[in-house]
Amino acid sequence: MADRVTIALVGCGNIARAHWRGIRYHAPRIRVTAAVDANVARAEAMAERTGAKAYASLADALAEGDFDAVDLMLPHDLHEQAAVQCFAAGKHVVLEKPMAQDLPSCERILKAAEQAGTVFMVAEQAQYWPDVRKARELIDGGEIGTVVTARACFYDPLDVDPAAPQPWRFQLARAGGGIAIDGGAHWIRPLRMMLGEIDAAIAATGGHIAGMEGESWAQALFRFQSGVVASFNALLHASPVGNTEDFRITGSQGELVIEHGREGRLLLFNAANPTGKTIMHTFPGKVDSYGTELHDFSQAVLEGTALAASPAFSLGELRTALAMYRSVESGRWEKVWS
Repeated sequence: MADRVTIALVGCGNIARAHWRGIRYHAPRIRVTAAVDANVARAEAMAERTGAKAYASLADALAEGDFDAVDLMLPHDLHEQAAVQCFAAGKHVVLEKPMAQDLPSCERILKAAEQAGTVFMVAEQAQYWPDVRKARELIDGGEIGTVVTARACFYDPLDVDPAAPQPWRFQLARAGGGIAIDGGAHWIRPLRMMLGEIDAAIAATGGHIAGMEGESWAQALFRFQSGVVASFNALLHASPVGNTEDFRITGSQGELVIEHGREGRLLLFNAANPTGKTIMHTFPGKVDSYGTELHDFSQAVLEGTALAASPAFSLGELRTALAMYRSVESGRWEKVWS
């Protein structure tokens, strides 16, 4: 049995640097042997950083490279073509969320993965956030009683050079939407982890960022299958904003708060801890989650272990975002799973 998985990093932008850091520090059974990007300078820079060989196209890498798996970090509109191409070549695949822009494309990707018989992961690092996992443990342990309501707040700073061309994330045809389908997924997944499956959504969205075709802010209510209703607030901001928490889970006997930022904490409020007890600091686990995620992938490839979340489970975030978009058009609650 092989000791390590050899992998190609496909798409060498910002997210690739986060994945590479995760591999270096937390995924010891992965070795990067190829770096692929249509921007040759970026591919060569990543190759130099990782000790890999640079390729200008996925086709060239698949034809000439030596690797077992691919880590696809591409614009959303390229996900299906690249994933299907890699499955046809017999590769294991890590695909950055969302799986694709729409459900028919996702179905084709899942079918190709099944036919290939290789390991397939949709990368959602929030699945590995220790604070969220601990919060679910505290909920299950009855520390806050029965969950009554919840809140998720996603504020993302705008990091775009005004003089640069329009980013692909600002293009509706490439991204499939705006903040809800993209970064918002990192807040929808933890809600699902802590509260169960979402049944329906009602939403309002809008835009305030010049040049961005998808929504730059979104507000929604999610009704879970349990009957619990949570609020979801997402904002892409180009100006200073105040402090907020990432999540607030309110129960009949207490509350859990997951604070935002480098100094963030998971706090428990209940009868035994009326002023709040620090359960853990949250930031290190969030930074390390890319590596934890990729280590999980390597274990699935090498040892045959089950992934923390199946590719099909990732459809929950996409379906929720699509239900939000339908709700904006209809003005009504829209079902997530039908």
